[in-house]
Amino acid sequence: MQQHQGIHTVEHTYACDVCNRTFIKKGNLILHQSIHTGEHPYHCGVFKKTFGNASSQKRHQRVCTGERPYCCYVCNKSFKRLQHLKIHERTHTGERPYHCDVCNKTFSTKEILKVHQRVHTGERQYRCDECNKTFNNRCNLKRHLSVHTGERPYHCDVCNKTFKLLKHLKIHLCIRAGERPYQCNVCDKTFKQLQHLNIHQCVHAGERPYHCDVCNKTFSAKENLKVHQRVHTGERQYCCDECNKTFNHRSNLKRHLSVHTGERPYCKCMIWCTRQGQNSRVQD
Repeated sequence: MQQHQGIHTVEHTYACDVCNRTFIKKGNLILHQSIHTGEHPYHCGVFKKTFGNASSQKRHQRVCTGERPYCCYVCNKSFKRLQHLKIHERTHTGERPYHCDVCNKTFSTKEILKVHQRVHTGERQYRCDECNKTFNNRCNLKRHLSVHTGERPYHCDVCNKTFKLLKHLKIHLCIRAGERPYQCNVCDKTFKQLQHLNIHQCVHAGERPYHCDVCNKTFSAKENLKVHQRVHTGERQYCCDECNKTFNHRSNLKRHLSVHTGERPYCKCMIWCTRQGQNSRVQD
């Protein structure tokens, strides 16, 4: 009890001679000192790996045995570490205790908050060795590497189409199944992707959060802003293989291709066609 009360009264009585860090219990100080001495008296009998303290050794042994002693009472998912269980439980409770001091966005873990904060600081510490492109987290770098390797590890069992990302495979499967699991709570319109629902909801809210730095025009979706910015940059990345004419948007290239194919899928004068049909019926 007295040791616990020391947490509230900040009675840190044991200090490290090397870094002056203080501890409530002498045992914690002894564990800490192994950082400076490099001593690893505890070892794993399977991998011969060594550890500075018994708790680290115990956690590692669960990797060897497959033991997952911590279980979620909601979904029965099990974990090797209590910390991982606590983080997982927030998916059920909706708890997001970590918040960004800049934009007040909240997060379920401290690590996710740290990654988010790089958006504001501009820090991009992960670099691609092939093209030197930088990223603000390791996952984005890993996804990018598939551009160079051509790796597409996820495939559809029905049509054998392959994908670089698991989420792209999931979207593909929804399209095949005709599923539209995301529904607008205002107009009941449904969508295949959560991203598309979020963009759609801006229509009801009147939100246009993306704006052009050149002409201040605003847009409801980031992709629409990117397309618009090509007006200012002159970028025309879509090229016709037949005549090498370039376009700033894929849809413009698609319409142009009908010049070469002769395809005319849409009638330009629907009123004229309707009237002609009526006249022919009168004459009959």
